[in-house]
Amino acid sequence: MSDDQIHWFSIVNSLMIVLFLSGMVAMIMMRTLYRDISRYNQLETQEEAQEETGWKLVHGDVFRPPVNSDLLCVFVGTGVQFFGMLLVTMIFAVLGFLSPSNRGGLMTAMLLVWVLMGLIAGYSSSRLYKMFKGAEWKQITLRTAFLFPGIAFVIFFILNALIWGEKSSGAVPFTTMFALVLLWFGISVPLVFVGSYLGFKKPAMEPPVKTNKIPRQIPEQAWYMNPLFTILIGGILPFGAVFIELFFILTSIWLHQFYYIFGFLFLVFVILIITCAEITIVLCYFQLCSEDYNWWWRSYLTSGSSALYLFLYAGFYFWTKLQISKLVSGILYFGYMLLASFSFFVLTGTIGFCACFWFTRMIYSSVKID
Repeated sequence: MSDDQIHWFSIVNSLMIVLFLSGMVAMIMMRTLYRDISRYNQLETQEEAQEETGWKLVHGDVFRPPVNSDLLCVFVGTGVQFFGMLLVTMIFAVLGFLSPSNRGGLMTAMLLVWVLMGLIAGYSSSRLYKMFKGAEWKQITLRTAFLFPGIAFVIFFILNALIWGEKSSGAVPFTTMFALVLLWFGISVPLVFVGSYLGFKKPAMEPPVKTNKIPRQIPEQAWYMNPLFTILIGGILPFGAVFIELFFILTSIWLHQFYYIFGFLFLVFVILIITCAEITIVLCYFQLCSEDYNWWWRSYLTSGSSALYLFLYAGFYFWTKLQISKLVSGILYFGYMLLASFSFFVLTGTIGFCACFWFTRMIYSSVKID
């Protein structure tokens, strides 16, 4: 791999995106929020308080549990599990414990770390669930333990059955499949239960402001605040920050080249985290200012929509770079890329959601509300 310049170009390109976003976030944080908070805290008379505008107006609804809050908890738990897995695997790879020439080693390490991270998945999903005043913690635990691995296993099994049908030597043997199921049921599921139990034992996170009994009406939104529009816009920047590195990763997976610049990959991963967090915070702030308080799912989908662009890019890569004519090979490619995109969705969505959650708690805890 002699194309270090391209990697540096990709890093610089991503850093520009990050600097631009950080500038916007800093501006919002420093000027607007500081001004808002000092103004909100100075409103002495009751008449002035009656005519408040902007994000303070929705303080009674901002922490109202969203629709399908159970599913959100499951997705966040799975995303935290992913985040932990990637972080640990990458640190090992950067320190040189995992050799890139031994591909199976990398995959095995990722699977093992994923199984062990079940503890954190259970913990984070049950903490969030308890904040939403949920009572069925066993149900949420089962969903966290089975939803994502179940989907991944079904896709993997179907693709493997197709390879078996072709009588190829690339098929995963039955014993390995059995070992994977054992890992899943024997280690991962119990760990998710332990994590959930620990998370549910702790006192619930209290929102900084009280929630009103009756939800307030959301005013008519401008066209550019349409959920679909902001969600699609939000995914472009995180994808833009990683797509050059993505090209090398796809090449190493599908065209049998070795990928061993884990230091670059780690940098790009950090840039991805910052970009997801910042774009979601910016869009969430604008959304709250226009008095729309349904931010829970919106924040998740805003950064998660970068997975859609990832899948589209995988399609573009398929038509331009790969000479694949057999149907089974095409199905394999798109099946695995669908799985990768879904994983990317869960990861980036969770990063965006956590950033937004921290942001809303921070701004609402700093205004005085009677």
